[in-house]
Amino acid sequence: MIHSSNGTDHVRATVKPSRFAYWDPATVDEAVGFLAEHGDESKLLAGGQSLMPLLNLRLARPDYLIDLNRVSGLDGIAVDGDGVRIGTLARQEDVLESPEARAACPLLAHALSHVGHTPIRYRGTVGGSIAHADPAAELPALAVALDAELTLRGSQGSRTVAASDFFVTFLTTALEADELVTEIRLPVAKQSGQSAVLELSRRHGDFALVGVLGVVETDDGSIDSARIAAFGVDEVPRRLTEVEGLLAGASVSSELTAEAAEIAMRSVEPQSDMHASASYRRRMIGVLMRRFLDETTGEPPKRAG
Repeated sequence: MIHSSNGTDHVRATVKPSRFAYWDPATVDEAVGFLAEHGDESKLLAGGQSLMPLLNLRLARPDYLIDLNRVSGLDGIAVDGDGVRIGTLARQEDVLESPEARAACPLLAHALSHVGHTPIRYRGTVGGSIAHADPAAELPALAVALDAELTLRGSQGSRTVAASDFFVTFLTTALEADELVTEIRLPVAKQSGQSAVLELSRRHGDFALVGVLGVVETDDGSIDSARIAAFGVDEVPRRLTEVEGLLAGASVSSELTAEAAEIAMRSVEPQSDMHASASYRRRMIGVLMRRFLDETTGEPPKRAG
């Protein structure tokens, strides 16, 4: 406790992690074996950009820290057939700078450009961000919007989980105590698709107060299909399926954009916090939806409100 000169008391903030044992396995099998024994008492370290603040503030107090950075074979970036395969340890900046990944999945590059700043992306990993499951982060929302498939490895072997089933609630996923994410697979974008990421944050690089991202495929003034997710508005990223249903097969118009914005506002359940009220977040989702459709369908920009 710190005592000030005027007699008031202030609590000193703790910025050092509690004690833990450190383990740096060289293989996935070693990591999984350790998780099978100590998974409930452990945290996995990939890039550390999300985990280290939690450790330093003692919001996370693991008995064991398992550093995956010596594990080989988890940082690959490959495009084959109709999929983009990203290893869980692939650094965000490496993926952002990959010509093959950018060409195959433009939305991935758009989303990564909103993640933190360049020094953060050089350490942060794609798999780490997705496994952390912050509902205000771009990469979990991208995984949901694009129907990503996640490969999980545990003591019972590997299994594939759809992104829609992976995120359970705030910072909670379908990972078992003895499992880790080894790979993320995204579909290759169609040539007719236009992608965009729109978010509202206090400063560039901050977590979004609210955001909308996705892909819209058009053909001669009409919309073939859309994949859209909202983030920062619920306990998990929310796929806006009702909006997608409205857009499929519809002709682009200002009336369609307005209706999509109304549906988007009804489809989310934001919460209030110190940064923004629930009603503000709901209204901003409508604004961002309008701008998103303006950007992806070629409609001229409209003034919000």
